[in-house]
Amino acid sequence: MDIEEKIALVQRPPTEEIVTINELRTLFETRASPKHYIGLEISGKLHLGSLIIPGFKINDFIKAGIQSNVFLADWHTYINNKLNNNWALIEKISQYYEKAFKFFCPGVNIIFGSDLYKETDDYWKNFIIFSKQITLARTLRSLTIMGRTEKDNLDFSQLLYPSMQSVDIKALDLDIVHAGTDQRKIHMLVREVFPKLNWKVPISIHHHILPGLSEPNLINSSSSATTNANNASLTGATFGIASSSSSSTTTSSDNTLSTSTITKELLSSSESLNINNNNNNNFDDYRIFNKMSKSNPLSSILIHDSEQEISHKINKAYCPLGVSKDNPVLEIMKYIIFHQYAEIIVERPSKYGGNTSYSSFDQIKLDYEQNKIHPKDLKLTTSRYLNKIISPVRACLQNNIVQF
Repeated sequence: MDIEEKIALVQRPPTEEIVTINELRTLFETRASPKHYIGLEISGKLHLGSLIIPGFKINDFIKAGIQSNVFLADWHTYINNKLNNNWALIEKISQYYEKAFKFFCPGVNIIFGSDLYKETDDYWKNFIIFSKQITLARTLRSLTIMGRTEKDNLDFSQLLYPSMQSVDIKALDLDIVHAGTDQRKIHMLVREVFPKLNWKVPISIHHHILPGLSEPNLINSSSSATTNANNASLTGATFGIASSSSSSTTTSSDNTLSTSTITKELLSSSESLNINNNNNNNFDDYRIFNKMSKSNPLSSILIHDSEQEISHKINKAYCPLGVSKDNPVLEIMKYIIFHQYAEIIVERPSKYGGNTSYSSFDQIKLDYEQNKIHPKDLKLTTSRYLNKIISPVRACLQNNIVQF
């Protein structure tokens, strides 16, 4: 495989950003097998956003000849108050994560945070050296990497989190750091501080954050922001329709949300937040606090969900007629279904247009926007293909479901 083919694999969706592409090209020119990692808290049952999306990207890295590692951040989990700070439970669920990623990403290496700290003699020395380079204010601004804000009631250990995540990268001697776009702040902090310490600066690669199935929740009001901050976690949070706007929302007989005042207000407010600008902090926070999370099981597709559960959740998902923006069903279609299938078929009775084949997401998106596909048909198609993708993972882990 030549360098351009490797770069194409790295750029393949769900990748959204590479910092920088020129550095990636140089890396492939100088290293036959660069070292990569993605770090994950141990936070409960895996779902589309915590296994399938990152797993797709890991598999691309492996195909490109990159040494791929999943860093199971057990101590970060403890610091972030996950799993009731129960260390025995954290260890048990870490084994579940290990099995899931090894099945879904054959060839991936698993690293446990607790092992790294035991085996790295200069870890805490480097932790102090790194921490001397950043202010408390900068640390507080970085807390969104763990789904929190400086307004939260924090314990002291949580202020250590950004420095620990940064020094993990140093200790692992990485060429590529990989995460969802919600971790961009910490990667940019690394790129700012590491050169000052003459430490190797890794390339940062960020994949798409999959939203929850509920209608997106805006965060530009103080009450909304406070509610989101208090309920968010590293794995994110999703929220339903605001009760104050429910009177303007209409549904069809099949419970499909139609275009309404609340949808138009949402789209208008999204524009005012510069949602289309990846460099905008409001955009980053908007996606972080609306991403798919196991903490809201009705708004997430867990890898353990049965075919019936998948269909039920997708059927209830936010999917306004003719609206593609912030549509979680279309997001699943784009980033998961079309990642695995070169062609999909929307099955319908002949009186509703009959079966239609699509070979690209753009085609199905356009037809949806032009009301050529009804939300019910889009949901049925998404559920059918999604179950095909999840079923092998579900079968592998059916005997490994632990109590969370």
